Amino acid sequence: MGVIGVGSMGQNHARIYAEMGCLEGVYDAFAESAQRISRKLDTTAYPDVISLLEKVDALSICTPTTTHYETARQAIEMGRSVLVEKPFTGDVDRARELCEMAEDKGVALASGFVERFNPVVEATKNSLASGRFGSVVSIASRRVSSFPSRIRDVGVVMDLAIHDIDVIRHLSAKSIESVYALGGKLANDRFEDHAVILLELEGGATGMVEVNWLTPMKVRNVTLTCSNGLAQMDYIDQSLRFSTANMMGVDLANMSQIPMELDTHHVLVRKEEPLKRELASFMHAVETSTRPDSDGWNALANISVASGALASMSRGCRVDL
Repeated sequence: MGVIGVGSMGQNHARIYAEMGCLEGVYDAFAESAQRISRKLDTTAYPDVISLLEKVDALSICTPTTTHYETARQAIEMGRSVLVEKPFTGDVDRARELCEMAEDKGVALASGFVERFNPVVEATKNSLASGRFGSVVSIASRRVSSFPSRIRDVGVVMDLAIHDIDVIRHLSAKSIESVYALGGKLANDRFEDHAVILLELEGGATGMVEVNWLTPMKVRNVTLTCSNGLAQMDYIDQSLRFSTANMMGVDLANMSQIPMELDTHHVLVRKEEPLKRELASFMHAVETSTRPDSDGWNALANISVASGALASMSRGCRVDL
């Protein structure tokens, strides 16, 4: 395995591949960064992309969004399986082209939507599948924090909201039919840094995504209103709570005091590093010649929704997908 781009995310890909004993080497446009990581992980820093591609079976591409397409295209043309970090080019046409190229070459093409591999998402998905939570009525997510210095070429929708778009699609097992978004620029002049996105899901369920780079603390949570109760997920501490309520002896003459029995259960979640699970899944797909759990077509669907949100913000109207 190789890694192209060893910035904040790429160096974690490299670390995990090294822990798995399969890291061949790394490349970064900043040679000093590649050398530093290679010394730390006892691997090789390659001088150019082609040299690394000649030595690996598969690789992670963790470069800036603007270089995703060209780097992935080179790798696929050489018959290498690839995991492209989100937002997976951030462009519908280029994402589709990579998917078609990978199918033509018969290589695995995975997309880096790491929250899908968070154990709390898996626990929620299993509870929904078993019928314990009932059917999904609405899903609301909040992903907010201060401005990340690593981001240079996309706004908060493609950087943050696209994660929650993926999770909403994954948990609901429904396509997103329309999107309406509001947001803008407050603390920077290049990209939107805050947005609220409303999603209409197939079958009538709804989704809401709140994202920003303006909040001093980091918040990553999701609330699911279901037919059987309320589920609350926290990505950071990997916790899941499910609550139900029963009204008891309501006195219509005294509606200021409604006796209610609230029952909250903490669902057992085995905590693991989501990125390690994601990369293990990618490697399994490469080794078994099967489709990755989060493949390029999944990324294309997410990009389509995120692009629709940006279009909605620009036009001031709902966008049908």
